[in-house]
Amino acid sequence: MIGIIGAMQLETQTICEKMTDVKTETVSGTEYVVGKLWGKDAVVATCGPGKVFAALAAQTMILRYNVQCVVNVGVAGTLSPDLHIGDLAIATATVQHDMDTSGLGDPVGLVSKINVTYFRCDLGLIKACQLAAEKVKLRYLKGVIATGDQFISAQAQKSAIVERFDAIACEMEGGAIGHTCYVNGVPYLVIRAISDEADGSADVDFFQFATHSAQNTVAILREMVPNIG
Repeated sequence: MIGIIGAMQLETQTICEKMTDVKTETVSGTEYVVGKLWGKDAVVATCGPGKVFAALAAQTMILRYNVQCVVNVGVAGTLSPDLHIGDLAIATATVQHDMDTSGLGDPVGLVSKINVTYFRCDLGLIKACQLAAEKVKLRYLKGVIATGDQFISAQAQKSAIVERFDAIACEMEGGAIGHTCYVNGVPYLVIRAISDEADGSADVDFFQFATHSAQNTVAILREMVPNIG
C-alpha cells in the first residue's frame, strides 16, 4: 500500500480521478480515498495546510492503512536560482525551518527528543522519482526542502532559510510527514512542483501556476508508482 498526501484538493484531485476500485473513509475530519492507482494499492488524502494536519494524515495512513511508504506531493516556492516555476523539487531530506529551541542551546531546526534536524528521504524513492522526471522530460533539482507553518513570500525570509539550511524549496507539510515517518520507520519522499518564486510575487504566481504545477506531479507519479515496491 502506497500512501500519497497533498495539502490541497488541486494537488490530489487528478490523482484520485486515476484510481479504480475506490472506497472512501473519513478519519478525524480528513477523507482517505483507497483503491488501485496505476496497478498498485494506494490511499490518497487531502490533509489541509500545515504541519499538524500533515502529521495526522501520515500517522493515520501508517496505523490504519499499513502503508509501506508515504509520498507527499504538491507545490512549493523555490529557494534556488536553478529551480523555477514548472520545475520539480525532489527532496533528499526535509527540515522544519520554524522549529526553534535555540534558547535552550539547540541548533535551529533540531527536533528535540529524537535530536534530528534533517529527515532523510528514502534513496529508492528518490531514484524512482528521478527516473520518472527524466522520462517525462521535466526539469528537476534534488536537495533539502524546508517546511514551516508559514507561507514564505518575502525575500528576507527566503534568504534566511537558504543561509541556515541550504534548502532548495519551501512549503508547509513535508517536514512534518518526514518527522512522522521517521519515528515510525516508514520510507517517505517529498515531491514539489514549483508554483512561485517565493520572492514577494507569490500573490500573483501561486494561483496562476499552482494547478499547472500539480499536473506535473501527476505525470511523475504515473511513471513512478508502478515501479514502487
